[in-house]
Amino acid sequence: MFTGIVLGQGSVQALERRGGDMRLRIGGAEVDLGDLRAGDSVAVNGVCLTALEPGGNAFSADVSLETLACTTLSDLRKGDRVNLELALLPTTRLGGHLVSGHVDGIGRVVDLGEAGRSRRLRFGAPAGLARYLAEKGSICVDGVSLTVNAVEGAEFEVNVIPHTLEQTVIGSYHRGTRVNLEVDLVARYIESLLSGRTAPAAGITREFLDQHGFGRDV
Repeated sequence: MFTGIVLGQGSVQALERRGGDMRLRIGGAEVDLGDLRAGDSVAVNGVCLTALEPGGNAFSADVSLETLACTTLSDLRKGDRVNLELALLPTTRLGGHLVSGHVDGIGRVVDLGEAGRSRRLRFGAPAGLARYLAEKGSICVDGVSLTVNAVEGAEFEVNVIPHTLEQTVIGSYHRGTRVNLEVDLVARYIESLLSGRTAPAAGITREFLDQHGFGRDV
């Protein structure tokens, strides 16, 4: 789990295509990765990846065909900057909102402009995500927790402060930039509850025990 509070930017040091999959080497640049261990989770532009071969303030990660198809990691090139966040700890301040690192869809920047010292950005989301967008709700864009200021159909607006523009790749956005979107976890679970979908009752039945050879004396 993550919070959507990006620690800083890293960069793609190497990129290797492997039979449809991809192996990345990400350098920390602005982020201290000294205590990263193999198997740890790292959010790269909002995508949860498993760290491999950590060392030299860098790590590798395998990106599956499914992840390449569903996220903007397929757009990455050597030298590109990326947002980095390490998995949260029990002592982490939850300054953003709960983020899983499982991208729901790819959006695009449809408009942007200055708003005082901040920047106003308007994104277009896939139509299937429109129902999860709510004014003053949360949205994760390339791993950054943002507040939705306005919603119109499948488009939404956010306001990004100077600090976030400096610390994340959002500062480099232009019209047409593709971004990873993750909707609010709470919204997804509320929808599931309200839809009336049910699952079998939890618990181990006698039939289950008999089928798996546990005997009648259990």
